[in-house]
Amino acid sequence: MKKGYFGMLAMVVMLVAMTVPIATSLAQDSAPANTAAKTQLDEAKSMTFLDLIKQGGPFMYPLGLFSMATLYFVIRNSMLLREKNMLRTDLRPQIEALMAKRDVAGIRKLCAENESLLTAVLDAGMERISEEHDYDATHVMEAIEEAGNEQMVSFMKPINFLSIIGGTAPMLGLLGTVSGMIKAFSTIASGGMGNPEVLAGNIGEALITTATGLIIAIPSMIAYFIFKNNFIKSMSTMGRMVGHFMNIFRYAKAG
Repeated sequence: MKKGYFGMLAMVVMLVAMTVPIATSLAQDSAPANTAAKTQLDEAKSMTFLDLIKQGGPFMYPLGLFSMATLYFVIRNSMLLREKNMLRTDLRPQIEALMAKRDVAGIRKLCAENESLLTAVLDAGMERISEEHDYDATHVMEAIEEAGNEQMVSFMKPINFLSIIGGTAPMLGLLGTVSGMIKAFSTIASGGMGNPEVLAGNIGEALITTATGLIIAIPSMIAYFIFKNNFIKSMSTMGRMVGHFMNIFRYAKAG
């Protein structure tokens, strides 16, 4: 799972980095075919990344923010959603030993010192057990379920941001496309066919924003589904582990 996260991160970085060569190719294809074509082609080949952003128009700036946000959330989720950080399997022997002793205070202290998805949910359940160790399975499981839902909402927020970016980036790119085509048709309507540089710039704006929006959206959606599926799996594993711990406590009490 850890290898999958870092492999996905490398893939996302690679896909986002593809924006530059693809945009450069679109800019080169938009060069007009006239007597100055060779000169314009040389200029297109020498375009810098800043030139591409300028040619893409104002919509390239929010798209640039989307690309940086995608990288941020991919890195953040890769670090926080590691199974070893959420489930803390290294604490399992200590928790089982404390459960067998019915040491509620010790379990809660251990949970407070080791914050994670598992310990937060387990501590909520232990909170419902009285000092006399009266175990009401219904109340305890309700507390565990409530804490599990609260933790799920908290962890899913940064994952859902990737889905928002993946859905919004293409629409923003499409808006840039529409803006560029409107300018292109306005240039044609005003007799701008004799000035191909202006027309090519309008078309370039339309193509570059579309490509940029898609390049941002594709890795965002891939990352969203990978993180979501892995988190759901971790939540299922967490539920099984908490149930196992509570069974140890119940049977130890009965004994």
